Amino acid sequence: MNAPLRIGLGLTIGTAGGAAFYLLALPLPWMLGALFATMFAAVADAPVLAPARARPAVVAVIGVLLGSRFMPDVLEQAAAWIGTVAILSAYVVVVALVVVPFYRFVGRLDWVTAYFAGMPGGLSEMIEIGEANGAKPAPIILAHSLRIVVTIALIAFWFRVVEGKDVGTPFSPSATPLSGMDAAVLLASAVLGSLLGKWLRFPAPTFLGPLLVSALLHLTSVTQSVPPPLLVNTAQVILGTVLGCRFLGIGLRTLAPAAALSVGATVLTLGLAFAGGMAMQGLTGVRIDQALLALAPGGLTEMGLIALAIHADVAFVALHHVVRILFVIILAPLAFRFFVTRPSDP
Repeated sequence: MNAPLRIGLGLTIGTAGGAAFYLLALPLPWMLGALFATMFAAVADAPVLAPARARPAVVAVIGVLLGSRFMPDVLEQAAAWIGTVAILSAYVVVVALVVVPFYRFVGRLDWVTAYFAGMPGGLSEMIEIGEANGAKPAPIILAHSLRIVVTIALIAFWFRVVEGKDVGTPFSPSATPLSGMDAAVLLASAVLGSLLGKWLRFPAPTFLGPLLVSALLHLTSVTQSVPPPLLVNTAQVILGTVLGCRFLGIGLRTLAPAAALSVGATVLTLGLAFAGGMAMQGLTGVRIDQALLALAPGGLTEMGLIALAIHADVAFVALHHVVRILFVIILAPLAFRFFVTRPSDP
């Protein structure tokens, strides 16, 4: 089967999974349904393929959507976030101190691979930096891919089942209809934001660039509109399909122990995230669900969608995930070089 047909099959399975989750009223149906349907298809060796070329456009749409939640009153709260960012920084260090040894001694990975598998950073960044330092890429790919999947599932179901929140859809219609001018502004946010993100060398440039431009336009009240719901749901199906297809070529014998290991590591991390969230609540009065989303070891895009769905402060959640990613990207390689070279120092 050629590539276009395989991509078409992947999107068909993803759409069917999203529709099934939607009919069952499950959390984040279009993204999670597509993710799990295509993940099972990939592990079953079905001839699916990720629409990888569509991912930049998809995450740009979601970036514009999340940027639309940056309203002028966000600036009034920014000063209080200094303390929560400090808690986030301490949390990242503690996660590394707990999860890296977990992967070393429980997962039986070598120290270098365990180090980059256990760091709560972005998938692509940890693979690239880890491989450059001699780590085995396959365990890192599995660790971070499964961490994101497990975190999304656990967080979404926690809010739905335990807290009884509606996590059905992150889309909230704009108070004003989408005019031609507003549509042009949102499109410009996606296109120019993507170019800006690449020029500034942002991590996840086609997501963070559009988010930044959209946030600035909404903060300054240039527009109050959001992308149309059909576009948002389509973007979620494509994103879920891309995530699910990451498991192509991974058999059940490899996936099962890696999944068990990832569940253990993710539960440890979420426990620390809950403790950090309690500290944030005690320090600044921020809602515990909002703090938990800001610290949860899921992807920035995915945690932002859940924050939008439960009406949490998307700006707060997005800022803390950006800080986490930058913190790990900058400091993890430095700390690695320090601890690797330290024993041989005279």
